[in-house]
Amino acid sequence: MTIYSGLGYLERDMQQSSLFVSEDDCSLLTDLYQLTMSACYVGEGVENKRASFELFVRRLPSGFGYLIAMGLAQALEYLEKLRFNQTQIEALKRTSIFDNAPDRFWKLLENARFTGDVWAVPEGTAVFENEPFLRVEAPLWQAQLVETYLLNTINYQTLIATRAARIRDVAGENATLLEFGTRRAFSPQGAVWAARAALAAGLDATSNVFAALQLGTQPSGTMAHALVMALSALDGSEDQAFTAFHRYFPGAALLIDTYDTVAAAKKLAEKLNSGEIELAGVRLDSGDLVNLSNQVRSYLPNVPIFASGDLDEWEISRLKKSGAQIDGYGLGTKLVTGSPVNGVYKLVEIDSIPVMKQSSGKTTYPGRKQIFRRYVKNDNGIKLENDRLGLMTEEPLEGEQPLLQVFIKEGIRIKQQEDLATIKKRTQAQVASLPEQTRQIENSHAPKIVISEDLEQLTQITKKNQN
Repeated sequence: MTIYSGLGYLERDMQQSSLFVSEDDCSLLTDLYQLTMSACYVGEGVENKRASFELFVRRLPSGFGYLIAMGLAQALEYLEKLRFNQTQIEALKRTSIFDNAPDRFWKLLENARFTGDVWAVPEGTAVFENEPFLRVEAPLWQAQLVETYLLNTINYQTLIATRAARIRDVAGENATLLEFGTRRAFSPQGAVWAARAALAAGLDATSNVFAALQLGTQPSGTMAHALVMALSALDGSEDQAFTAFHRYFPGAALLIDTYDTVAAAKKLAEKLNSGEIELAGVRLDSGDLVNLSNQVRSYLPNVPIFASGDLDEWEISRLKKSGAQIDGYGLGTKLVTGSPVNGVYKLVEIDSIPVMKQSSGKTTYPGRKQIFRRYVKNDNGIKLENDRLGLMTEEPLEGEQPLLQVFIKEGIRIKQQEDLATIKKRTQAQVASLPEQTRQIENSHAPKIVISEDLEQLTQITKKNQN
């Protein structure tokens, strides 16, 4: 197979190629320019200059008043394991792209280890526009090289976590929320990350068996229409299909909208009332969910009713306002896809010199920054009053809490990974602390971010120095 690289051709044996990404491959899971820039830094003798890059979003996705930061655990794991083996290095050499790269570049890759510091907000923290929720301080080539992977894992998991948190907020604390998005996620790896982020941000379970077992939770699901159709065709009826499924999974929730939802509910009610079966729940996957759920409830008053089928926070809100009798929701396509979180990763300091981007619409603030958050206590509990974006050298004002914490120091992790329960608890507390206009899903508004005097002054000085 011949792959065009834009700079040359790489010949590969089709029998030996694989698109499965293992842990050992993650160092190459990057954009080409990260490597070419690193080679250039080596050639210019600046590769070990201390650099600081910050990851943040310029603008929230449309309709969002906040983000829930997620993906830090995988980002830290990646940095700890960053390596290039000889096979990878030889493969890079064979591309011919790096023919003019200095020999020291290859030596750099052979001995590659992440030796820098990582500052970040803990997973489950609410963040807003222009607030850095991760910063890498490291030798320039290292900080540059890791950009692509960090953005990949943090942007995607932050999107899923934010949507999951919003869905939980709308559905209420008593609703059962299940993540069903594996078949719609953008890749198998993405499906696992989506499941993790959804659980960490408030969902109860995932149907992804691998993700559930890896995360130490119980997978959850019902059945597909195919089972009902197959066993009905072979054994004679939908009722017999349900009986067969309960033979192996007693009391399991049943999908009842394959043929006639109301008729199925009526038959199940007869069996339930006669004591023939137990029933953990029924699922509706199509049709007028408001009308159908009310009819099903009239036959099965004490059986949990679950709904699925392209649901999101707006649809759940509509269903609740319309009087739907639904106890839980299966979230798939619209949870794991949708408007992306456009996080960016920008250089803010090099060799102790503050720098900033001044492009139209893409201006950044210079220098290493800290988020100072202030809460107030009122009759509704602890609420976020405001955030102040300042410099790391500033001290918090009275009542402020600095959000960015150091997780890796000189390449060594100093904070251990948190469990999902801890992150979920933080997410719930963070969402509960937000102003109502920030939490609402219609016409939401993010809180105003105050820029500190020191940061304003540094911004003006940096602008003058760069012009």
